[in-house]
Amino acid sequence: MSDEGYPRTFDPNFKGPVAKRSCTDVLCCIIFILFIIAYILLGLVAWVHGDPRRVAYPTDSKGHFCGQKGTPNENKTILFYFNLFSCTSPSVVVNLQCPTTQICVSKCPEKFLTYMEIQFMYRTNKHYWMYYSQFCKSPFVKPAKTVTQVLLDDDCPIAIFPSKPFLQRCFPDFTTKNGTLTVGNKTIFEDGSGKKRNAIELRRAANRVNKILDARAIGMKVFEDYATTWYWILIGLTIAMLLSWLFVILLRFTAGFLFWVFMVGVIGIIGYGIWHCYQEHSNLQGRPNSHLTIYDIGFQTDISMYFQLKQTWFAFMIILCLLEVFIILMLIFLRERIRISIALLKEGSKAIGYLPTTLIYPVLTFIFLSICIAYWAVTAIYLATSGVPIYKVISPERTCKHENTTCNPEIFNTTEIARVCPGAQCNFAFYGGKSLYHQYVPTFQMFNLFVFLWLINFIIALGQCALAGAFASYYWALKKPDDIPQYPVFTAFGRAIRYHTGSLAFGSLILALIQMFKLVLEYLDHRLKEAQNNISKFLQCCLKCCFWCLEKMVKFFNRNAYVMIAIYGKNFCRSARDAFNLLMRNVLKVAVMDKVTDFVLILGKILVAGCIGVLAFLLFTHRLPMMIEGPTSLNYYWVPLLTVIIGSYLVAHGFFSVYAMCIDTIFICFCEDLERNDGSREKPYFIAPTLHGTLNKMQLVPQKQKE
Repeated sequence: MSDEGYPRTFDPNFKGPVAKRSCTDVLCCIIFILFIIAYILLGLVAWVHGDPRRVAYPTDSKGHFCGQKGTPNENKTILFYFNLFSCTSPSVVVNLQCPTTQICVSKCPEKFLTYMEIQFMYRTNKHYWMYYSQFCKSPFVKPAKTVTQVLLDDDCPIAIFPSKPFLQRCFPDFTTKNGTLTVGNKTIFEDGSGKKRNAIELRRAANRVNKILDARAIGMKVFEDYATTWYWILIGLTIAMLLSWLFVILLRFTAGFLFWVFMVGVIGIIGYGIWHCYQEHSNLQGRPNSHLTIYDIGFQTDISMYFQLKQTWFAFMIILCLLEVFIILMLIFLRERIRISIALLKEGSKAIGYLPTTLIYPVLTFIFLSICIAYWAVTAIYLATSGVPIYKVISPERTCKHENTTCNPEIFNTTEIARVCPGAQCNFAFYGGKSLYHQYVPTFQMFNLFVFLWLINFIIALGQCALAGAFASYYWALKKPDDIPQYPVFTAFGRAIRYHTGSLAFGSLILALIQMFKLVLEYLDHRLKEAQNNISKFLQCCLKCCFWCLEKMVKFFNRNAYVMIAIYGKNFCRSARDAFNLLMRNVLKVAVMDKVTDFVLILGKILVAGCIGVLAFLLFTHRLPMMIEGPTSLNYYWVPLLTVIIGSYLVAHGFFSVYAMCIDTIFICFCEDLERNDGSREKPYFIAPTLHGTLNKMQLVPQKQKE
């Protein structure tokens, strides 16, 4: 093996992972620990200042919670909007910044009534006023004020409509009868100011509130589907786990046969998908509206509408056909390299067979990741709800020069703003403050996100380093399994924590910075989308592409650097440099062995998810009535189906990620083995004889080193 251009000194007595180590990248370790301490302190400070009730309960225009126990609003759990016509978009409604008064009520209106009608009805029956007055700011003995005075004082709504609670807020009760949109069985009604309105105007006034209302129905149906199929989903995920475990065990004994099972299985599953898409496309021939395009119907919350279009199934069929052709071409052109991949798979299965505890490690990673995600989410909520109620001036016509300035609702009606801007209101906007802490809440949110990304990448790096150390112990054991040390996973994990926390933190810091830049780009793209021109959009896409490629490249180099850290115990930069040089000296083997094996493992994940997905599809669509009776009356069979497919893929990924780390570690060790040893009695190869024989036949071992 030629080392030209990569000078390096080897230890002839090297026999595996270095036992005598020292702490690496101490400075980065100290910084990492300080960041964690600051992160914990931030969580404590946010816990003191934050109030998650502000997320759980709606807030009225005075900043009071609806439904909070021990308050006058304890029995008033729903938020009511005086004039929903003022709300021009659902984001305004949901964010509680609609330019109209909002109060807490015990129930939503159930009928059409206007203030003028109540004034006439009050003379004959006071019961009507008792019903109407519950939607006013404060109780009144009688409706003595004129409509103009009510509008100016903003004491009561000038009209109420039949509504239903959703997200603890009163929204109009829209229904459709014979294709006509109605509210409370009416299409035309009075808005209280003497104007005739229709249901379409009310929906348009609330803009996309109909999307929210549609989402309510869909959400309920999805919940019903999960309630009906949850045990079937658990059964599917359990089968996926058992199937993944079975594949890992069988790969040790029948890697070649199982590989072709993978190939035939994946090709067959994709072929079945192509056939099903063709059948659905054919069945839609002649059906009304099936010829429409996705562009014609636009965005729909009811996803099932897309499955009623021929274009949808045709697009699925084309995508699956391209995927099928791609896999077949890969098999044709990589047929020789696949033999080496099979040998690597056998060696990886043998290593996992000797180290079965490695299959349990993904559970530990999942627990750590869950703790980090939960801490980040809770801290973000407490930070978002920190502070005192802030009130802003809101004008329905958006013409007031004092628009969006802070105000005091207690004295607002006596201020100059109320006189200069008739109809303006002082409504609750958000929670904040003028203290130093409140001024830096956005910065704290950024810090919360950054440390979260750092911790997530550190946990993944820790898992990779621990597994690499365990598998390296297996490879460098001359007599397997006798020379394999006891508790290799636990030992490697302890080594990584004790000596290399700084190095793992260094590598994960680089990745976290790149991911943070990507998120900032996404945020800027979202905020400046309307103001962008074609050139800025092009530059934005280029930056996103560059950062995506950079992230993938850094992940690849970090992964190999962690393997070198696990073996030699050097710092991150030295390990990354050595890993890069080693891969450059063996670039042909990287292309032939490592990447082809990754392709095989990806096909294994697809096969597991595909097998479970096909069974779930046949079960949820009642196509197995003779074998087993599936759940009945599903609203959307694709909801539990996608859950099972995605869940099965993640389960398979958990098992095969251990396999991938095993293959990567064995590959790095194999390259080191060839450079350190020559196969003689004094310097024997540590590589398995079967794998060595296969590589000899493929001429991937230098001829002078052949035995």
